[in-house]
Amino acid sequence: MTHLSDAGGLTVVVTDPHLRRLREQFEAALPTATTVRWPDPADAGAMSQALGDADVLVSGACPAATAAAGKRLRLVHAPGAGTDGIDVGALAPGTLVANTFHHEDAIAEYTVAATILLRRGFLRQDAALRQGVWEAPAYPGLLGEATVGFVGFGHIGARAWQRFRSFGARGVAVTRRGGVDAVAEGLAWSGAMDDLGALLEAADVVVVSVPLTEETASLIGATELARLRESAVLVNVGRGRVVDEDALYAALRDGVIGGAALDVWYDYPADGRTGPPSRHPFHELPNTLMTPHSSGLARQTFARRTEDITANIRRLAAGQGLSNVVAVAR
Repeated sequence: MTHLSDAGGLTVVVTDPHLRRLREQFEAALPTATTVRWPDPADAGAMSQALGDADVLVSGACPAATAAAGKRLRLVHAPGAGTDGIDVGALAPGTLVANTFHHEDAIAEYTVAATILLRRGFLRQDAALRQGVWEAPAYPGLLGEATVGFVGFGHIGARAWQRFRSFGARGVAVTRRGGVDAVAEGLAWSGAMDDLGALLEAADVVVVSVPLTEETASLIGATELARLRESAVLVNVGRGRVVDEDALYAALRDGVIGGAALDVWYDYPADGRTGPPSRHPFHELPNTLMTPHSSGLARQTFARRTEDITANIRRLAAGQGLSNVVAVAR
């Protein structure tokens, strides 16, 4: 089938592996004149060929080389919330960048589950019992006695707080702009990033979900980690580099903080399959739960994202305004 500008049909390139599992549902939701290609993103030649006449790229990664191959792109649609892997400046002027969400329920479950695993010492107990050692934990407190601090209170933070609140926890939050209605949300207090230090000193658990921007890069470093209690747990589901890599490893290694659950990382494999997540050996630390950016992975997440993305592609084909546009290339 031919290009939209030639004969009315869009050409769509999809690289996200999770959407591939819903390929039938994805393609069925598009106009019948649509051409959909599913190249291997690790194959540069296949990507270049697929993008040559493409109107839409569905991918969380669009570096300059990809943008150069897709000179006719009109829309780059992230398959999730994050767009930091898309080089907007390299796209042709007028190209739209959009995103989608629906991962907040799955991530909220992860934050609570990871917090309980770490606070109750289940990781250490599991490792010890596999060696025949019956380790006795030091009577950790329950979530109902904990203060949970949210660094970011958007879709993820708010939904995670609903879960923590059901355990009777106390909540506090800081955001980039402030303005969260603490009373309406049931929080003890909320503030802007100027209040980050107060949050860290108050929290037994810190949930990081802010996006990575120039403002938030290394937002939490050695100084900030030192303000946490020795028993505190940090859960990062935002972006790895929001928390300084060197400082976090040292804090976990040296017992400055009690533990961390890390679902977002500093290095990602080029092939999407194999490679260390950091230059530091986090895998050697018994107080660290490591997961491969999987906290939001649930069938419901991608079924709903498929609905959002295909709806936007239909709008593009019809000349209508799109939802969740986060940037326009200049």
